[in-house]
Amino acid sequence: MYQVGDLIVYAMNGICRVTEIGPKPELGGEADTLYYTLTPLYRTEVIYTPVDANQFMRPALTRQKALELITQIPGIEEQELDSRNMKLAAEYYQNALRTHDCTELVRLIKTIYTKNQNARLQRKNLSQIDQRYMKRAEDLLYGELGAALGIQPEGVQQYIEQTVAELETTVQ
Repeated sequence: MYQVGDLIVYAMNGICRVTEIGPKPELGGEADTLYYTLTPLYRTEVIYTPVDANQFMRPALTRQKALELITQIPGIEEQELDSRNMKLAAEYYQNALRTHDCTELVRLIKTIYTKNQNARLQRKNLSQIDQRYMKRAEDLLYGELGAALGIQPEGVQQYIEQTVAELETTVQ
């Protein structure tokens, strides 16, 4: 069971703080049913979910785990996709998001980034499906990394680029 103040990843809502644990009879629940009150860090709504809900929940990355992930990013390979089959691509994207795994989110972002680079070489634009999944993956990943590192999600990409560049300079 999570505690008040814990940061967790909740379903597709991303990073949330547990702000309260207790019964919520006003929600129609039984008096002995405990609910988490969750506040997403980067949105304004409040989420109520039973403690024993069947929704995905996991502890958020720690700072140490976030830094480890960032050092692994250059070695995470993108997924080979048939760029003409949007149905298969969308299925892969959805499955990657459902893993709630930061490494898979990085792989998804790198896959779509590479697809975008290839499209630009052919003077084409990235499809709306690709753009939508890229945005969703970035929001989830950058939100969690931002919380772990104590920076805003908007600064995470630059932080990653600087860290990876420093690592490459150190290795050479």
